[in-house]
Amino acid sequence: MSILIDKDTRVITQGITGATGLFHAQGARDYGTQMVGGVTPGKGGTTIDGFPVFDTVEQAVRETGADASVIYVPPIGAADAMMEAVDAGISLVICITEGVPVLDMVKVKHYMRGRDSRLIGPNCPGVITPGQCKIGIMPGYIHRPGPVGVVSRSGTLTYEAVWQLSTRDIGQSTCVGIGGDPVNGTSHLEVLEMFEQDPGTEAVIMIGEIGGDAEEAAAEYVRDHMSKPVAAFIAGATAPKGKRMGHAGAIISGGKGDAGSKKNFLRECGLSVADSPAEMAEALLKIWTP
Repeated sequence: MSILIDKDTRVITQGITGATGLFHAQGARDYGTQMVGGVTPGKGGTTIDGFPVFDTVEQAVRETGADASVIYVPPIGAADAMMEAVDAGISLVICITEGVPVLDMVKVKHYMRGRDSRLIGPNCPGVITPGQCKIGIMPGYIHRPGPVGVVSRSGTLTYEAVWQLSTRDIGQSTCVGIGGDPVNGTSHLEVLEMFEQDPGTEAVIMIGEIGGDAEEAAAEYVRDHMSKPVAAFIAGATAPKGKRMGHAGAIISGGKGDAGSKKNFLRECGLSVADSPAEMAEALLKIWTP
């Protein structure tokens, strides 16, 4: 089992005629994902490396039956791309684009209220169900099918956790990169709810970072509602106070959201917390036996 995507997911790429969009569409197709086409306004009716190109998402959905979209358009057009995908009835929208203005994301969040679509990202690596479907920029070869779910604000640390699991012969059910921006589509808590309901997921690694309180909300859910063991790592322990880090969400305010307080709270809620990114798999193995 898996969450969000599987072998039947049909994916279009918004921005497929750009170098980045095409490169990752080819990589996902090589992995086995059903990449059924792409969208670039003004280039409808053409093809690129075998992918049919459409002018609009609505046309792409009508012609291909796509139910997921991945977005590689520049930041200035990303919000419009997300809302167009929602309008076209795409159930899962994954935005890889980094640098989307915060106010644009506020508009997107407001626009999506009451809709049936789910947004992952922006500024994220995407989602992968190993052996079935890869949507995004992650290196597929390090993943293997198995029972551990991974949810993370950091792409690089997602790959590190996966590598630590895979080299121990522990596979992953689904890996979800939710992105590091302060306003995004899906939270840690929402992904944990999906993992809790997924019979194919036995345990979870959650990777967070300094700033905000999303990790604390997720930990409260683990404490109060989750039956599966959860290990965690919080990045940014050595970040200078007041320093804006690489992720837009990694901003400490009012003395809250620092690594120490987050780790203490997560431990109080029953999570196994790694002190180093090199210890994420070991933290999970302290509370779960494959």
